Amino acid sequence: MSADPDEELVRRVGAGDPAAVQTLVARKLPRILALAVRMLGDAAEAEDIAQETFLRIWRHASGWRRGNAHFDSWIHRVTLNLCYDRLRRRREWVTDDLPEMVDPSTLPDAHPQEDALRVEQALQGIAPRQREAIILVYYQEMSNIEAAATLQISVDALESLLSRGRRSLQTILARDCADE
Repeated sequence: MSADPDEELVRRVGAGDPAAVQTLVARKLPRILALAVRMLGDAAEAEDIAQETFLRIWRHASGWRRGNAHFDSWIHRVTLNLCYDRLRRRREWVTDDLPEMVDPSTLPDAHPQEDALRVEQALQGIAPRQREAIILVYYQEMSNIEAAATLQISVDALESLLSRGRRSLQTILARDCADE
């Protein structure tokens, strides 16, 4: 395995170097936030997840040792796990209030942002492992090898998830277009 570009920085964070903490947050926060927003569909919850991710890094940095995966893969795995914990809690939430329904119809002056929003909403409708694979490869711009390591699966299994995920998205988006 090639050298981990974050290894020295993580070692410095573990030693309590405040500059290293700032550098690590500046380097990783945008990607971690983007991952959490796409997994949860909520920016405020994503910020909570990012904060918890960095707290875990800070707490465990002194004991982190490079193993089979790079630090970047590990931090993505931590973020995904925290997102799934949050999603499980959502399902357990019992309330008498009905959620606000978003009007799925497009406006006559549709813009690319609306198309991106439709894709984001469709992502929430596919299987979780397919969503993970698509987010890591297409939004987090990981290579298939890096994404497979993060998900702890083979590259072939990742490619299968990507293929099924793309088909699922295509089906959902086609159905949404037909409903308009």
